[in-house]
Amino acid sequence: MRKNTARLDGNKTTKQNSHFNQQNFQQNNHAVIILASGLSRRLGETKQLLCKDGEPLIGYMLKLAASTIPQSIIIVIPDNAPDISNAIDKVAFLPSMVQIVINPAPKMGMAHSLSLAIEAITNLASSSIERILIMGVDQVLLNKKHLMALLAGNHAVVASRYAKANHGQKVENKNTIEQPKKNITGMPLVIDYHLLKQWQPTLSGDKGLRHLIRALPPHQLSAVINPKLSYDIDTPEQLAYARQQGWVDAALCDNA
Repeated sequence: MRKNTARLDGNKTTKQNSHFNQQNFQQNNHAVIILASGLSRRLGETKQLLCKDGEPLIGYMLKLAASTIPQSIIIVIPDNAPDISNAIDKVAFLPSMVQIVINPAPKMGMAHSLSLAIEAITNLASSSIERILIMGVDQVLLNKKHLMALLAGNHAVVASRYAKANHGQKVENKNTIEQPKKNITGMPLVIDYHLLKQWQPTLSGDKGLRHLIRALPPHQLSAVINPKLSYDIDTPEQLAYARQQGWVDAALCDNA
């Protein structure tokens, strides 16, 4: 599995285009699933509505997904979340292929959200979708360059690889010897659509896809290494760190 890796860790990031260029529009053979139905319990505020570059994070990620020119974008959001729906509706140049899927039971975990999204793609009229790009909303240093590197792969699963970081976390015992950070192979990732459909019945909980990917033989799995993807936002400490670094705006977005 070590052979099938590429590295994407340059210091420069690709600035995403805030305009969806209809004139140069040419669809690829993929669809995008954005999993955004988490309840942000540990964070204590709505993660999807954190502000990055003056807009809600969910809108930022939506435009990032649209920049890959997919056939469809499925966004899964929690039930009874009008603020999140409104943030999506206000995205400038919102592509017509965007479909919002409501998760009535977000407490069931990420795998349930993914299953709902797969079902939505199955019901699409298009039969030319061959691959699915799956992404979340809290990897604040994700950029188009990384997504295009994933899409350039030709394995059944092309995943992201990065270390499990402890940025922004409180250290309870300063004398504790730090263990080597474990590498994560996971989202965002690109997966063969038929393989994803095959796995759909087995999805459950929060880690339904991870163990299936780990069980793949090396010739079916490759990874794009990007250390910057370690920086996600799950806790108040991680949010404070992201704001300190300037990755997330200090002020809240105006969603009125």
